Amino acid sequence: VQLVESGGGLVQAGGSLRLSCAASVSKSVDIIHTMGWYRQGLGPHRELVATIASDGNVNYADSVKGRFTISRDNAKNTVYLQMNSLKPEDTAVYYCNAVWSAPGLVQDAWGQGTQVTVSS
Repeated sequence: VQLVESGGGLVQAGGSLRLSCAASVSKSVDIIHTMGWYRQGLGPHRELVATIASDGNVNYADSVKGRFTISRDNAKNTVYLQMNSLKPEDTAVYYCNAVWSAPGLVQDAWGQGTQVTVSS
């Protein structure tokens, strides 16, 4: 599985952005289980933003609840993150993640990251 993100950029506080992540899947992959978004700001750690399972169950970080919405198109192997009411503290590199399985193994994949900058 290879992931390609798009949609990052510079926006003023209070604005919106929509991130997309498309997965390229080889024939050996049985299913993509969970897809999600993580972010890394100035600190050393990458933090969870939101995840969505193949059955549609979602999970959000407390800091983005009510502002961000994750969605998924299973037919296109694509996950989206609609970000509204953006704050300067949302500034980070956002990474797409996918957990997938093939016969005999379960693995995860990461995208290259897309920069989101929110100005005050």
